Amino acid sequence: MRLTPQQQSAIRTAVAETFGEDATIWLFGSRVDDNKRGGDIDLLIETKVLDVTTIVRSELAFLTKLQMKLGEQRIDVLVDYPSRQYTTPIFAIAKQLGVRL
Repeated sequence: MRLTPQQQSAIRTAVAETFGEDATIWLFGSRVDDNKRGGDIDLLIETKVLDVTTIVRSELAFLTKLQMKLGEQRIDVLVDYPSRQYTTPIFAIAKQLGVRL
C-alpha cells in the first residue's frame, strides 16, 4: 500500500470526524499496488448514515479536512450507505481488491 502511516491516520481521523466512528474505509486502485507510482487516492467509505443530504455534506467536509491534512492531492471518494437503491460494480470491486484502512 502506497500510503504513509500519517496519511492513513489522517484518512481514518477525517472519516471518523465526518461520517462517524463506525464508518469503514477501503483504499483501492493504484495506491494499493506497491509496484506502481503516482495515482490518485481512491477511497470507498461505508456509513450507516441514511439521510442523503447529510451524506453529501459529510463527503464535502471529509474532502475539505483531508485536503487540509494531506495537502493538495487528487482524492476520489465513493460513499456507500444502507438506503442506496443501486450500486455500480465499482463498489464490489473496491471491496474485493481494496485494502481496509
